[in-house]
Amino acid sequence: MSQNDVEMIKRIYASFNARDIDAVLAVLSDDVAWANGMDGGHVHGRQAVRDYWTRQWAVISPHVEPVAFEETPDGAIAVEVIQSVFDLDGRPLEGQAHGLKDKTVTHIFRMQGDKIVRFDIRDAH
Repeated sequence: MSQNDVEMIKRIYASFNARDIDAVLAVLSDDVAWANGMDGGHVHGRQAVRDYWTRQWAVISPHVEPVAFEETPDGAIAVEVIQSVFDLDGRPLEGQAHGLKDKTVTHIFRMQGDKIVRFDIRDAH
């Protein structure tokens, strides 16, 4: 795991939290497979990621804070993340029906060159 990859991923989180979609999309491969934390499965391609986040940010305001980085045995980067989900007025959510909840999760980034080709989410152990 290179320091450049870690720094890029930190910038991705900062851009996501600032709602700067274009900054994040710039480091995704054209055919990226991106985990859909709200509905399950994956969305495919940059435009699908843009559509997913646009839809998500219209109903909730998630914030993700990376706290630990680790290289997996197969070369991916696992990031332990504290995920907080708020309503559009900044209040913590209650009784949410979607899959996004306040919790610690692990995000898995698979890289090819300087692009992210796959992003997965798993519950932290």
